[in-house]
Amino acid sequence: MARTGTAAGTPRHTRHTPADDDVSKRLLDSAATLSYDPATEIDWDAPLPEDAYGLNPEWSTLYGTALWDEMTVEQRVTLTRHEVCSIMSTGIWFEMILQQMVLRDQYLKDTGTAEFRFALTEVADECRHSIMFARACEKMGAPAYRPARSVAHAGRAFKALATGELAYGGILVAEEVLDVMQRDWMRGENVLEIVRGTSRIHVVEESRHMKFARQEIRERLRGAGRARRRAAATGIAAAAFVIVSSMVNHGVYAAAGLDTRRALAEVRGNEHRKAMMRTSSRHLIAFLAETGLLTGPSTAIYRRIHML
Repeated sequence: MARTGTAAGTPRHTRHTPADDDVSKRLLDSAATLSYDPATEIDWDAPLPEDAYGLNPEWSTLYGTALWDEMTVEQRVTLTRHEVCSIMSTGIWFEMILQQMVLRDQYLKDTGTAEFRFALTEVADECRHSIMFARACEKMGAPAYRPARSVAHAGRAFKALATGELAYGGILVAEEVLDVMQRDWMRGENVLEIVRGTSRIHVVEESRHMKFARQEIRERLRGAGRARRRAAATGIAAAAFVIVSSMVNHGVYAAAGLDTRRALAEVRGNEHRKAMMRTSSRHLIAFLAETGLLTGPSTAIYRRIHML
């Protein structure tokens, strides 16, 4: 029997159907058979080869620029290690936001549903992922790259106020963009094994989280009018702007011995970087269009951060 969602942040007209719960049941089955413990799956004591990159060079923000051509191999290796640690640190920051939004969304909901059980499974996964990323960054000797103060405050507001499709849309943005990158990193023969291993774990487990987020968005938008979809579209795009623009901390360039001002100028004009961002956003943009969450204003935001 379908139930009407009445918990805080859940529109009263939203109906959670048996078909919706079937999606969560399949995800729970997947989690039971295909989950990893980073503490044992990753060889944390293995030395790091000096010539191994932190991520595929093609994913570096400076790849394809004149500055990249001038850099030594050692600088390139150092830069990519700090870049991947900055991305992991951004991931930790947003995973903490994600966990709070999911828990708030499930507060006082029916604990007898597969949706409730998978939501808590996702929170447990995200806790392990954050620990895994933190440990990887420590192993690579990178500092804890934190978002700018204004971004941190925006994140605080988002996790406190975002509900329904806006909350799950923000979650999906972060997961989709990182997923495409990590699928390349885990296959990179010249990438650190610690990055390949953590990427492999994250890709497998986040694939379930993305399916869950898509299903939640579809459910919350069932019967939603045009005005609500437009508002959600703009909110999700704004979240994407904050997440994407915060992925690589400016401090990574100084860590590689580069002139930060010149590096940032090269990044802004880097057409290769822009093309890679569009590639990593392709599936996300297609889903947003399918669900009516791609509007004129949101499209303008996505183009500004090169997701379109």
